[in-house]
Amino acid sequence: MSEAQSVRARGSVISELTAFQQNILVILSRETMYGLAIKRELEEYYGEDVNHGRLYPNLDDLVELGLIEKSELDKRTNQYELTEEGHDAVLDRLDWILSKFLTDAERAGQIRDLVEDRR
Repeated sequence: MSEAQSVRARGSVISELTAFQQNILVILSRETMYGLAIKRELEEYYGEDVNHGRLYPNLDDLVELGLIEKSELDKRTNQYELTEEGHDAVLDRLDWILSKFLTDAERAGQIRDLVEDRR
């Protein structure tokens, strides 16, 4: 059994992913992207270069887990899209984070303010 299969068999996939992999899912939750666009988003977030040797194996792992789909954009470029399971994994992570953060009305207001600022 591969690592991807054993993670899926245990259930909560998102908790087994690295922060880097979770960040890839979050980036893809906005729109379908090709590899270099994902790389640029990650570099902006981390403030440093992201090595191809780190990015593409992680993308392949997420494909194997069924969290993203890989398709050919052209002969040299692949694009990646969040699957329904990947979308659910991002929501599961967000739900878990909010369950830890939202301890009172003041903190709930902070989240509401963040959401309103994004609109």
